[in-house]
Amino acid sequence: MNNTSSSAATLAVDAADVATVKVGPQTTIPTPQVSARSWLQLNTPMTDWQGRRVWLVGASTGIGLACAQALRAAGAQVVVSARNPQGVQDWAAQDKGVQWRALDVSDGLQVQATARALLAEGPFDMVVYAAGYYRAQRAATMDLNDLLQHDKVNYQGALQVINAVLPSMLAQRKGHISLLSSVAGWRGLPNGLGYGPTKAALTHLAETLYMDLQDQGIGVSVVNPGFVATPLTAQNQFTMPALISPEEAARQMLKGWAQGQFDIHFPKRFTLWLKLFRLLPYRLYFPLVRRFTGL
Repeated sequence: MNNTSSSAATLAVDAADVATVKVGPQTTIPTPQVSARSWLQLNTPMTDWQGRRVWLVGASTGIGLACAQALRAAGAQVVVSARNPQGVQDWAAQDKGVQWRALDVSDGLQVQATARALLAEGPFDMVVYAAGYYRAQRAATMDLNDLLQHDKVNYQGALQVINAVLPSMLAQRKGHISLLSSVAGWRGLPNGLGYGPTKAALTHLAETLYMDLQDQGIGVSVVNPGFVATPLTAQNQFTMPALISPEEAARQMLKGWAQGQFDIHFPKRFTLWLKLFRLLPYRLYFPLVRRFTGL
């Protein structure tokens, strides 16, 4: 339904902040001293963006671009990447705190090369994967090539980027990965044959990454917007309930990161109802969806 850290704000640990534990006569390993956080905060809150370096992949328009602009306004140094520059290059040319790098997430070699070049300039405090592809499709008119394109951009692209940046984060035991998913991935919906399953996979990926990386000093979050006014949702031929602007979506994302959330979903007046729908048995869920969508 949508379509696009500071060292003190992550579980990152500098050399001056680690204690060493003796393993053998000559061997020691660093033990991170992690600051306590509320049990409600699944990630360390990120509130101070001054000088923090963020790479936003899929940020030429929509939510990705609005988020990049919000982070820059908060003081972050942002790198924005996408296949098409559109209006981003002009913005980057006017602000030294903004860097533009063209990137096709379906090209694994290009992703690796771009990540290497960017990491040579310094580590990332956060990487946001906001690349997205959406075309409404139903099973009666299945288009395999289009289905595979959804998978290539929405899911495989995220794997390419994570594979490229995670070794650096693990080596430094700091950073945060945020994946832009969608409430469309919570349960099956009409017209979502290509889009929904890839977003479900992305949410599942974020959940697994969180469990694997929470003890490694790396934060993970998943962003699940409802309807956001973007070039992708402009394809929809129906009234979209609780439609919000990309700027509001970006504000909600920064709010979620500041609160240390893992599951950042909005607008609540819409997403809380969908959370309830997730609990319904199929015998109730299927007829309710047909009733509300007319499909």
